[in-house]
Amino acid sequence: MVEMAWKALFFMFFLISYTVHVSHGQDYGDEKPAAPPPEEDNCNGIFLSYVFISRLKEFPHVKNATAQAWAFKSTATVLNAGSHELQAWKIFIGFQHDEILVSASGAVIIDGDDFPAPVGNGTYMSGYPQADLKTSIDTAGDLSQIQVEIEMTGTQFGVKPPGIPMPKTIRLENDGYKCPAPIRRRSSMHVCCVRNPKFKAKAIKPTKFLPRQNGDLSLTYDVLQAFEGNYLAQVTIDNNNPLGRLDHWNLTWEWMRGEFIYTMRGAYTHKKDYSECLYGAAGQFYQDLDFTPVMNCQKKPIMADLPPDKEKDEKVGNLPYCCRNGSLLPTTMDESKSRAIFQLQVYKIPPDMNRTALSPPQKWKINGILNPDYKCGPPIRVDPTEFPDPSGLMATSTAVASWQVVCNITRPKNKNSHCCVSFSAFYNDSVIPCNTCACGCDETDTCNPNATPLLLPSEALLVPFADRTAKAKAWAKLKHHNVPNPLPCGDNCGVSLNWHINSDYKKGWSARITLFNWEDFHFEDWFTAIQMKKAYPGYQNVYSFNGTKLPQLNNTIFFQGLPGLTFLMGETNGTDPKHDPRVPGKQQSVISFTKKGVPGINIAKGDGFPSRVFFNGEECSLPTEFPTGDGHRSHVNLLPVIFLTIMTFVLMMDQLL
Repeated sequence: MVEMAWKALFFMFFLISYTVHVSHGQDYGDEKPAAPPPEEDNCNGIFLSYVFISRLKEFPHVKNATAQAWAFKSTATVLNAGSHELQAWKIFIGFQHDEILVSASGAVIIDGDDFPAPVGNGTYMSGYPQADLKTSIDTAGDLSQIQVEIEMTGTQFGVKPPGIPMPKTIRLENDGYKCPAPIRRRSSMHVCCVRNPKFKAKAIKPTKFLPRQNGDLSLTYDVLQAFEGNYLAQVTIDNNNPLGRLDHWNLTWEWMRGEFIYTMRGAYTHKKDYSECLYGAAGQFYQDLDFTPVMNCQKKPIMADLPPDKEKDEKVGNLPYCCRNGSLLPTTMDESKSRAIFQLQVYKIPPDMNRTALSPPQKWKINGILNPDYKCGPPIRVDPTEFPDPSGLMATSTAVASWQVVCNITRPKNKNSHCCVSFSAFYNDSVIPCNTCACGCDETDTCNPNATPLLLPSEALLVPFADRTAKAKAWAKLKHHNVPNPLPCGDNCGVSLNWHINSDYKKGWSARITLFNWEDFHFEDWFTAIQMKKAYPGYQNVYSFNGTKLPQLNNTIFFQGLPGLTFLMGETNGTDPKHDPRVPGKQQSVISFTKKGVPGINIAKGDGFPSRVFFNGEECSLPTEFPTGDGHRSHVNLLPVIFLTIMTFVLMMDQLL
């Protein structure tokens, strides 16, 4: 009897083991989610962990393991195990297997990307809706207030079972904390980030919320008036970068609680449609509301500035700093034109009808036309903004609540610029044109996006790229240069600049800068800026522009149009449109430099060319080579010439004798 019982028990154990084994193979996981590590109990700081849970093979099924897609699930945890509250937490997860993140509960991607988002080079995440983590001391150990779990799903490539697709690293990104290298186990990793005793925060006025941050672009979301079911908000955009700029800006965000825009002043939305409200949750709740005046019901509205003729309009304008057609100039040009303001009446839906139930929109993005690319962080709660009292008395009024969004300029990636530069010099008759695909290439069926651009004669710079082929081929044949097949693609840039070394003499030298506008529209109040590594101290004057030295910006020289020359005109038809190519808008000036105080400068070796060039705040693509100093010389073997000279001299002497 006992033997029968043992056999039955053994059979049940075998059956359970087999079931677990089969289930384990179904999700292609390698082990169960790891239990919380014991290091969590010994962490006096912020404890971060990442646990890989499971994955399944996705369609299509391919034989190439590196090309096979896998759907994965994982969890990241942020736990405040210290004695200081963590406000506006931010983490970095170093994904490395071409991951595409499909969802992440309890967090948003900091740069505002929507799901699905490619995160193969890692991603920064911040908390939403729980942005702050209190301490266990202040909450009696309430995990819901001191910890956030981020449940992630996505797709990854390139790791064949039994390998486990883990990130490179995970770390906290908040100032004042330092994180060692994470400890990794097979399917989990964790790290304890502690406060840095050497970190010294700037002395600031004590605030209830986080202090305001510095950035290239600062956007403030102020709630001015709060009512039951709706509130009045004001958005202020401040351009703080001396070389940053926006033209015809478009701002977008995402409403997270079902809000919609009833009316606006100082700006408008590109789409005015209330159907999404009428047939959605707002229409079910606001049964008696007239939706006809509603400005916008989209979850992701796109907002733009009003034109100048609406500035004094009592209904939609009449706000300071509004109605400039979306232009935000840098402070180096005009500080009064570096700010924009607009207001909006926001309606809410249950359960957020209380006057104090205020949630700012998330995933802010802003862009312009041929301007820098900005990456925006999440809204951070700051102390209420103070305004001069509208009565005119010596008093201040404050906003009901305020949030700040900071956006910073990102340096353009290779082949992702909006403008480009060509180099030329008096000592070389060829122009080094803009890089191939400097501003991107969409169609590469008939051209080579990786080929080196063909050298050009100087007159070809005035010709659109589509009409340069004949000149480029003829020049290559004349100079005995190789012509690849297929030919290199164009630069595809709307604006190009040419930097030409004009002269080089003992005490100084000069350059000529030319701006070409290949777009159909004009650039008003244009500017360009150049950084010179060695020649900057010798800058003397620019003769057709207004030039300013900005030593605080890495030796930058700032150029803008003189009065009457502030427009860079758009491309126009040639003299005979049927035969002549279109002509770009153009402005040009000579710049003089001295060699005094710049010892060892060698213009022909590259010291006369800029290291960085900006147009309207956008960094332009630069050639990878300089014109050589022997381009104007004939390539002649000197030995036969010397021999011939000597023989001629000997024969002449023989005749004389």
